Amino acid sequence: MIFRAAAAAGILSLPYWLPKAVVALRVRIFTAVNGRQGVPIPGEEVPVSRFREVYSNPAADGRSRGAALSDLFWYWLAPGSHVHQEHLEPGERYDEVARTTRAIMAMPTTEAEELAARCTARAIERLRRPSVVRLRDLMMPVWAEFFYEVVFGERCPPEARELIVAHADDVVTSLKCCGLRHMRVRDRLTCYLLGALDRVPHRLPSRLTRREQAYYLQGAFFNTGVVQQAEATAHLMMVLAAHPGVQAELADADDRRFDHVIAETMRLYPLFGVAHRISSADIEVDEATTLPAGSVLCFNYPEFHRIGYAEPDRFDPDRWETLTAKHANHIPFGMAANRPCPAWHLAPAALRGAAREMLRTLSFHTSAQHTRSLPNRGPCLVTVRGARPRAGELTWMRIKDRWEDVWRSPLQLVLGTYMVLDARHKGLCRRYFARTAGPAKGAVKSLADIEATGRCPRP
Repeated sequence: MIFRAAAAAGILSLPYWLPKAVVALRVRIFTAVNGRQGVPIPGEEVPVSRFREVYSNPAADGRSRGAALSDLFWYWLAPGSHVHQEHLEPGERYDEVARTTRAIMAMPTTEAEELAARCTARAIERLRRPSVVRLRDLMMPVWAEFFYEVVFGERCPPEARELIVAHADDVVTSLKCCGLRHMRVRDRLTCYLLGALDRVPHRLPSRLTRREQAYYLQGAFFNTGVVQQAEATAHLMMVLAAHPGVQAELADADDRRFDHVIAETMRLYPLFGVAHRISSADIEVDEATTLPAGSVLCFNYPEFHRIGYAEPDRFDPDRWETLTAKHANHIPFGMAANRPCPAWHLAPAALRGAAREMLRTLSFHTSAQHTRSLPNRGPCLVTVRGARPRAGELTWMRIKDRWEDVWRSPLQLVLGTYMVLDARHKGLCRRYFARTAGPAKGAVKSLADIEATGRCPRP
């Protein structure tokens, strides 16, 4: 009898202790597989007071070469990891790619806000109300259409939207370790872009081959752009769903209030977890500490965003009435001196436009867990504006979300461990730089071998 009672209690409590235990185990396994390289910042060697100084240091300029964990990021972001703007090493190639990205994104904020609103309105038309949605899934087509129009200057056709969404969803699902990557899905978008390059009204980087230009667009806009904006919107709407008073106020708020809510959302749920840089020279932190050249500097955004705030875990947009990002531990788009997000001016305006359009006619409600990694994709009940959920709907959502987390956590452990091992075996980053430094050794098919074929997969 006692054993049965204990077993029943253990089973009923699974949603509360199992996911956290599996996450802790996954972190230990990943660390053991990838090695213990890296300098956590803020940490023992670099206090939070020196975070910005070290991040802005000209020697903190390396990105991929020499860091074992780069193999994993290249694996997740393939194909085209070697020309992804965030992973290019400093030099003329990076400078030209960065200039092109800035030129493509040189859209007035008012125009960006209006474009995001139009794309969101089309998604709302396709939405059945009331309904339970996954916010990230709801917003993926919105940002696929948005960035297609930013790049091509014309409305996104349904075929392209489907290819972009399938590609972006495959990338983010594997990044969250909720599924394996599927290269054939990603290659279909590459093939589409190869056939559409001549329609791009912008001058693409001349130092890239035609296939690399397709990879560049795919990685910068239809991977990073779509995924990050979909995640940002999901975080914002989850916050508003959990704070109905702020949601009601924001429906008719001015830009200043909207921006305060967005700033607080990105403080609590930064889109970047840990950004790593490889130092190209020694960096002197203080008289007692010098980070040697070749150090892998791991800048922890969530930790930085928690330090220096009263009640850091509380959602409080009012704190930005007196705070400014310049004088707070708040860098949602990185540091201006070290590869800032090129969408730093475009993304907030577009996010504001999308959220405004949704709040104009809809209300959002949730009882699901809200974490920075958002593995549940943001479950939310959507109703017409002002309507309330029926009795029991949010209770059922909470129960369902907790138990989904129980099976999802072991799945993430298994799939994540497999992908870490597979990434180390393939060594896309390591072998790419080995090949560019000299003649290839052996018959290993590296990233460069595979991507130089120029062939598109069969559908």
